[in-house]
Amino acid sequence: MSEEKKKNKRKKVLFVCTGNTCRSPMAEFILRAKIKRNKIRWWDVSSCGLKAEIGGAISPNSRIALEDMGISADKFVSKQLTQKLIDSCTIVICMTETQKQILEGCGHVFCMKDVCGYDIPDPYGCNLDTYKVTRDAISRACDIIIKNYITQYKDGKEIK
Repeated sequence: MSEEKKKNKRKKVLFVCTGNTCRSPMAEFILRAKIKRNKIRWWDVSSCGLKAEIGGAISPNSRIALEDMGISADKFVSKQLTQKLIDSCTIVICMTETQKQILEGCGHVFCMKDVCGYDIPDPYGCNLDTYKVTRDAISRACDIIIKNYITQYKDGKEIK
């Protein structure tokens, strides 16, 4: 493959949470919207879960929290994490340090704490206000991911 083609190869961020219905889908849709708004090319975003119900829907409160930002999650279906998914991504970001530890040795896996200094707690079963707090924490983390990683990315560079 020529250097030019390597340079233009699409990069991919994969967000991971437990069930792929609350946090990781919100992170997927928020980062995707921010990438589009910032006219960043060559980056794709997806999400999956450690214990996902394959084909499940995004949680109603996650959907509402995203809609409040003007983001639609209508076409979302949950996916189960696989090693093949990890291998196909430039960076894998778990919502918590504990999730990262579960995936130790699986490749280029980080957690939100590595990226932005804090874990993203699971809002599952909580009220809409808790989901909005989670959404806002994810949104701030996505700004950091864009600033410190995506716009600075060089092949082979890892988050420290």
